[in-house]
Amino acid sequence: MFDSALLQALHDGLLGWAIQGLADASWWQIVAYTLLLTHITIASVTIFLHRAQAHRSLELHAIPSHFFRFWLWLTTSTVTKQWVAVHRKHHAKCETAEDPHSPVAHGIKTVLLTGRELYAVEAAKADTLKKFGHGTPDDWLERTLYTPRNNWGPIAMLLIDLALFGAIGITVWAVQMVWIPITAAGIINGLGHWWGYRNFEAPDASTNISPWGIIIGGEELHNNHHTYPTSAKLSVKPYEFDIGWGYIRGLEMLGLAKVRKTPPRLTLGNIKPVADAKTLEAIVANRYELMAGYAREVRLACRSELNRLKASGEEGAASRLARVRRWMHRDVEQMPAGVPQEVAAACEAHPHLAKLIAMREELRALWTRTNVSAEQLVADLQNWCQRAEASGIQALQEFSLKLRAAHA
Repeated sequence: MFDSALLQALHDGLLGWAIQGLADASWWQIVAYTLLLTHITIASVTIFLHRAQAHRSLELHAIPSHFFRFWLWLTTSTVTKQWVAVHRKHHAKCETAEDPHSPVAHGIKTVLLTGRELYAVEAAKADTLKKFGHGTPDDWLERTLYTPRNNWGPIAMLLIDLALFGAIGITVWAVQMVWIPITAAGIINGLGHWWGYRNFEAPDASTNISPWGIIIGGEELHNNHHTYPTSAKLSVKPYEFDIGWGYIRGLEMLGLAKVRKTPPRLTLGNIKPVADAKTLEAIVANRYELMAGYAREVRLACRSELNRLKASGEEGAASRLARVRRWMHRDVEQMPAGVPQEVAAACEAHPHLAKLIAMREELRALWTRTNVSAEQLVADLQNWCQRAEASGIQALQEFSLKLRAAHA
């Protein structure tokens, strides 16, 4: 017979473990643990799945590569090939009906609330995996554990959380399980194509949610990513911060990673008498940065014109220009319905702005026209520079000199 005191102590011990767990942690320690583990998951997604696997922007040593794969299996049940295939298709079919998770195509509410379901549907398509899932891990671990038994990971994670924290471990585990569906499937795929600011006129609706990429590992800088998808670094402007890039640089210094590509940087040298093929090459390579600079000139011209109209008491004309000024530097394809007509009307009323917009479209044709020879494009560039410098518009004259100073 067991002593009643011993039985009571055993009962109290088991009850205490069920409530408190082995860690006997305070509430703030549990919160810190949850935030740390979810951040490691975010880092695993952005560094391994996104930048290394989907876009091949860096090479990872076997040690971090295997760690990230294991961690994602444990905390998300993500299959690498499925995630990579869905993401690559998103880029290939961006903002079309075939895009797996575009708020432009499917609506922001659908992507925010059912982003995980949209991903699951696309990940189950054999043709998507075959076409877009190439080059992903296919070793013994992947074939035996990570792919066929991907749900074992979260089950193991649940047992670990229960052992450490007792009953509250269920809440910890639940937060871990919803973290990626909310941040990746919802916020990045949803808000990242619907709300925020744009540094570059990428050929889609991508936006930067925040200039400080900390909570989602740098993925907040989504417009930068769609502009330079093969770059391992997502921050571009001096005021932007990409914590994922900081981790990559740390791995690189330890010899555990090798960066393949970062955003191009425009180099300015001596101004050439005439733009040539090398000038054209530099312009095409740095077109997004150059056009961002051109956009600043358009915005400054709009502001100056608005100030002139207000000073002269032309409130009606000022009001009409103010309504469309934020769209004057944008590609027509990115404007909402009806706005192109308003922009055209504003240009007709303001010849100075009309010249800037027309010359912008001509410059953009240098990399959007695919049926023209390189020699013809160089001739077109030379003609553009001549007309810009003869326009009498200071912004165009200075921009033309900048183009002639561009080096690849």
